[in-house]
Amino acid sequence: MDYERLIDEETWAFIRRTAESYPDDAVDMTVADQRRVYDAMCADFRQPRPAGVATQDLSADGVSVRVYTAGHPTRTVVYFHGGGFVVGGLDSHDDVCAEICAQTGYRVVSVDYRLCPENVHPAQFQDAWAATGWAAAEFGDPLILAGDSAGGNLAAATAHHARGQGLEILGQVLIYPGLGGDRTKGSYVEHAHAPLLTLDDIKFYETIRCADGTADGDPTYAPLHDTDFSHLPPTVVVTADCDPIRDDGPEYCNRITAAGGHAHWINEPGLVHGYLRARMTVKRAADSFERISVAIEALGQGIWPYD
Repeated sequence: MDYERLIDEETWAFIRRTAESYPDDAVDMTVADQRRVYDAMCADFRQPRPAGVATQDLSADGVSVRVYTAGHPTRTVVYFHGGGFVVGGLDSHDDVCAEICAQTGYRVVSVDYRLCPENVHPAQFQDAWAATGWAAAEFGDPLILAGDSAGGNLAAATAHHARGQGLEILGQVLIYPGLGGDRTKGSYVEHAHAPLLTLDDIKFYETIRCADGTADGDPTYAPLHDTDFSHLPPTVVVTADCDPIRDDGPEYCNRITAAGGHAHWINEPGLVHGYLRARMTVKRAADSFERISVAIEALGQGIWPYD
């Protein structure tokens, strides 16, 4: 794959800066060291919260959450961070959540779900579900589910599980999510050695996520393993083109639309996994983050601007 041609210099600068804190072989480190270098990388990219955004750290029925508000919100976004289910937390995506709050005017509830390998599947889904139910009961607002990478997986798994449960979910926005697609074809092969996320990285994260190494047929583990894609909320999936999990996005959207639902796939040319951190330095990433915020705001208002 000719990444020198596909990826522009701004994005290469982001990739090099990421590698200064988080090396390509990070998955070969101990989990403690992975978290250390990941936290250092996130701290290097972290932006100040926008003016007017207030935060409060709370317990959502035993799950730690951080609630962001600006003004008097009438919608609540439940946000799940990325990190392969192994790294990340409230601080790693603090600026992203604060900016979503400021740009949409919605309340944002960032979920600090338990991590692997200390807590294997379904612990992460259980925390996601508990925090979502808590947010609905605590604030009484309609919900939008959102998340990046592993967090996109959790958002979608929560949306699947929520059907028939009485929760008012207006939509979901999934950012370069890993949804359990076929690792033997498509982007998994085409971009097996992509910058910032490789197929070997994905296999590592999957290996330590389950006690027995597999959870086939379990949509709380991999939403694409579900057999029913009907009655899901309006869905927007945003992917990075140079990413092994890219094709999970269109596959997921196609299954929703085939079942009669609304789903829209946005693929971002020249971008790589984890590009949310590049939104201040890479124009392509900044434009994509704007599209993500617009999607969250639109779904919260019951607007479907993609037909």
